[in-house]
Amino acid sequence: MSASSASRKGRKHLYGLLLALVAIAVFGAWLAPRFGLAGTRFQHVLEQPFASVGGLPISAFFALKAAIFVVVLFLLAHVTMTVLENRILTYTPLEEGQRYAVARVVSYVVFTLGLVIGLQSLGINLSSLVVVGGALGVGVGFGLQGIVSNFVAGLVLLLEQPVKLGDRIEVGGTFGDVVRLRGRSTWIQTNDNVVIIVPNSEFINERVINWTANDRQVRISMPVGVSYDTDPRVVRQLLAQIATEHPDVQSDPAPEIVFLDFGDSSLDFELRVWTVRQVQTPQRLKSDLYFAIFQAFREKGIEIPFPQRDLHLRSISPQAAKAVPAVPDMVS
Repeated sequence: MSASSASRKGRKHLYGLLLALVAIAVFGAWLAPRFGLAGTRFQHVLEQPFASVGGLPISAFFALKAAIFVVVLFLLAHVTMTVLENRILTYTPLEEGQRYAVARVVSYVVFTLGLVIGLQSLGINLSSLVVVGGALGVGVGFGLQGIVSNFVAGLVLLLEQPVKLGDRIEVGGTFGDVVRLRGRSTWIQTNDNVVIIVPNSEFINERVINWTANDRQVRISMPVGVSYDTDPRVVRQLLAQIATEHPDVQSDPAPEIVFLDFGDSSLDFELRVWTVRQVQTPQRLKSDLYFAIFQAFREKGIEIPFPQRDLHLRSISPQAAKAVPAVPDMVS
């Protein structure tokens, strides 16, 4: 399931929850009296206070109205973010990740302001919630510190933008594209079409590799080894030709062939190419180039050596010596 389809499914669930809450509220307030004694009792249960906050009685019906208000406020914040990102900010010079960050922060502000205004309109004295806020602070210190740290890290990601929507990143062994930045976590979609949800705190506390922080152009390096009988100039010419002929390899910067070392069994080269089209699938580009290199080396008679080792025997048993044919001494 993609991130967009998951988001649409989540909105459908919210719409369904909203309709269910509205139906219960409508039944309790207007339709229950028309069902006789059973309806009246149901209405009485809904309106019977079971708690009090700041002198305001809390009943089941009040909780229903508050839940409806929160769901509507959440949907309003989401609509605000969508309109800003896809309609209004598209006419600005902001990049995609910056538009998402601005829209997300504005949606948080809309939700927070709407929640404060709604609580005041319901008659809740916010100053009386200071004690409750202190108790919640203690709870945050013990049990909710992980959630709070992830939320704060999410705000840092949105403001500083070390990673943006659409970036190709690697964090904690996870390699993929950033498809969603949430308040608590970030969604990364891998090449297997698997979405991995990473807590935002990992982007702050761990080392993150962002392959596309500057642009979508990345360099891919490929080791190549040939036998000592091969002319290095021929190898350089062949590798340059193969890289240049591949349609997904950039001509600027041009491919680079580096003579790395005299290895134990081979002359070690490294082919370095730049690509924009296959940033998400570097292994596919490597596979294409390796297929072409193998074919070209076979046609030119260039050997790709395997590791070789010399074995020196310091001693041998008499039984083994008798079984081994005599080898003439080659030392003059």
